[in-house]
Amino acid sequence: MDTEKLDISVVIITYNEEKNIRRCLEHLGWAREIVVVDSYSTDKTVEIAREYTDKVVLHAFEGYVKQKNYALDKATVNWVLSVDADEVVTPELLSQIREVWSKDKEMYAGFMVNRRSRFCGKWIGHCGWYPDRKLRLFNRQKGRWTGDRLHEKIQLEGKIKNLKADLLHYTYENLADIIERTQRYSAIFAEAKFERGKRTSILDLLFRPVFKFFKAYVLKQGFRDGSHGLILCICAAHSVFMKYAKLWELVRRRSERQGRKTES
Repeated sequence: MDTEKLDISVVIITYNEEKNIRRCLEHLGWAREIVVVDSYSTDKTVEIAREYTDKVVLHAFEGYVKQKNYALDKATVNWVLSVDADEVVTPELLSQIREVWSKDKEMYAGFMVNRRSRFCGKWIGHCGWYPDRKLRLFNRQKGRWTGDRLHEKIQLEGKIKNLKADLLHYTYENLADIIERTQRYSAIFAEAKFERGKRTSILDLLFRPVFKFFKAYVLKQGFRDGSHGLILCICAAHSVFMKYAKLWELVRRRSERQGRKTES
């Protein structure tokens, strides 16, 4: 087994990830450095992270884009691999990283990986979940995180190559997980849309969830993932409904406040 360290800084942002962070860090011993930026976790995330790296930084959360760029700035190596605490670098992916590192890194500014996600104990191969290509390994001198509060991405100057191996994503181990995240992400989505002056309609509430289910279950062949695929696609449709229902709620509340001011 090749134990040579690669001149790559792995950067991770965390908050209350004690159930995931050890599994993630155990597969990163090949990196020159590991940078963990934690948003003042109240569990054992920081304690566990310090078992694997001395570069654990506490920083108040200001949104995903700002937090991830802050983590980039804490790296001392130009090439970085950005991973989440619930992700794992597989031996196959590491092997491909070593291969391109020896041959291609001067030709490219970044590398895409396939992310394979786990839902309620099953690795999902369809539903629009796979291959979930993500730009994760890149030269930080040529790229930064950009985007809004909910959707962040790396804006990179230069050529990008696709790697074929998987980055494993341990997400949604039970239905409670997906319900909790749906509540949180739908609220962020609605607030972001509301701040930009967006509104919702009956058509949004009726047809967007239906189309989401049809796209994920039929067009993206979610049916091939069996009962897991069916439940996942229904949950995806419910998530879309909650996003626009919460936007509707924000608009209604503002109208009510304005009505009360007018009456007074």
